[in-house]
Formats: sequence, C-alpha cells, structure tokens
Amino acid sequence: CALFDPAFSAREAAVLRALGLCLIPENEEGKHDVQGEATVFYMVHCGKALYNNLLWRNWSPAALSKLVIIGNSFRGIEERLLSRILERDYSYIAKVLKGVEEMALPSHPRYLDTFNDTSVHWFPLEKLQELSPEVWDFVEEPMYQDCEDLEIIRKGE
Repeated sequence: CALFDPAFSAREAAVLRALGLCLIPENEEGKHDVQGEATVFYMVHCGKALYNNLLWRNWSPAALSKLVIIGNSFRGIEERLLSRILERDYSYIAKVLKGVEEMALPSHPRYLDTFNDTSVHWFPLEKLQELSPEVWDFVEEPMYQDCEDLEIIRKGE
C-alpha cells in the first residue's frame, strides 16, 4: 500500500510510516505507473487532472486493464463538462469512456452531498482492445495551460 497526499503533515506522515505504510516521497501529480501490477487507486474527491494524469501514465490496454479506480464518476465528469472542454483539457478521460466499466457506490442518506458521485471504475481488456488504434497513438503528456478549473496541487506548491 503506497500513499500520497500533498496535504500530509509531518506528524501524519510519521504515523502512517509507523503503521507500516509506504509513503510516495514526492508529488507525482497522479502520474503513477502501475508497472504491470494490478493496482487499486482510492482517489475520492480528486480533481479531474489527477485522473487524467493517471490514465496518461498508464496509457495502454495492458496497463489500464490492471487498474481499478475508486473516485469521482467519469460519466458524471462527462455529463458536467462541455465535450470540447473535456476533450481539450482531459483528453485521456474522454478517450477511455468507451473502454471503462463504472459502477456507482450506493449513497448514504447521511452523506448525500459528500459521496454522491463516487464510483468504482475498471477497464476490461476486451473493451480497451475494441477502441480504435488511433486512440492509443496519442501519448502527449497533459499540460493544462488553458484549463480554467484546474484542481491539482503541482510539484513544488
């Protein structure tokens, strides 16, 4: 289990290490490579750029099929953003929508405004292989220069 949150205090980090958990030493901005290992990412309430960066870093059917993401609904992101903004700023989310399976977690009546958009996402290899080959050709690192709603803590911030 590896953890990272740019808001961890020194005391929190020390407690997590004492519990035997591994802390990722630097802010990867969500660009974590699964290196062929099956990996679950718990990314509740993260900004769209973090999901987009994670997809970019693992942009192949083989790697994505090893991912499970528990986080904000990709379908919800698609519904709330204009398609031109989604494709310009979060192109990897936009491109993988036809290759992802998503199941909403049941909402709790006490936390309707908090966890109402949380889903489990997985990427079946068969679905990913059905996407056009051009989808996999584009592997440019996301930069977010024109992004107006960027929700990410950058390295060094």
